[in-house]
Amino acid sequence: MIPKKITKQIIKMQKNEITEYYIYTAIAKRLKNKEDRQILNKIALQEKNHAEIWKGYSKRKLKPNHFKIFFYRLLSLILGYTFALKILEQKEDKAQKNYLPISDYVPETEKIIKEENEHEHELINMLNEERLNYVGSIVLGLNDALVELTGALAGLTFAIADSRIISLSGLITGIAASLSMASSEYLSAKTEGKKNAFKSALYTGFAYIVTVGILIIPYLLLIGNRFLALGIMLTAVIFIIFFFNFYISVAKDLPFKKRFLQMSVISLGVAVISFAIGLFVKMLFGIEI
Repeated sequence: MIPKKITKQIIKMQKNEITEYYIYTAIAKRLKNKEDRQILNKIALQEKNHAEIWKGYSKRKLKPNHFKIFFYRLLSLILGYTFALKILEQKEDKAQKNYLPISDYVPETEKIIKEENEHEHELINMLNEERLNYVGSIVLGLNDALVELTGALAGLTFAIADSRIISLSGLITGIAASLSMASSEYLSAKTEGKKNAFKSALYTGFAYIVTVGILIIPYLLLIGNRFLALGIMLTAVIFIIFFFNFYISVAKDLPFKKRFLQMSVISLGVAVISFAIGLFVKMLFGIEI
């Protein structure tokens, strides 16, 4: 006789497994990459088999969590399926703590744990999502935009009183720099014999111009208060660095803290130096704009 408390846990695990079956199946359907689609369908079948095992003990037919399915489908569309599935995998790792008390009543529990730990982790690490092949190009565009434009805007904030001129200068500088950076990435990739040099350039330029847009928005919205705009811009810099490094740390299993601190120190350090230069130039030449 299985205690009620254990039965509740079994029902919870069954619902999770059947939900994850639908998540993997739904994401697999929209993939163009045949190998990745086969991997996800294999994992989905594994999840379905696990759900059937739990069903044999719960004696209940459960419906999946439709909101969870929708959430992970949306996450995969916005941030990519590798990121979405690795977030899901992390949730599964935490959920496995619930397996231990169940194992006394369900002999198959050890088999399920083994498959969750080994097979699924290995299969997810085999995924080959295109956008992750261009992480280097994205880092190049993002990092350059953060360092160069953060410094430029910080310096201009003290040198120029008009937020509109600051934002216009930042926009012109940013667009020119993004085209220059994309061109450099294209030529570099061509020189190295990479097949998708044009795509590398696109990812670099796109990352740069998006960052530029985010950083100048505070100056456009807060025309009368350039120092508040500077504070918001620097906060945006930290957020961009945090989000990007969190994304990469999850999608590519890289350390988060060290990379986040490195990018933050470099970007903010350049901003402080440029801020000082802007103040010095203003005082030296007595320029008021």
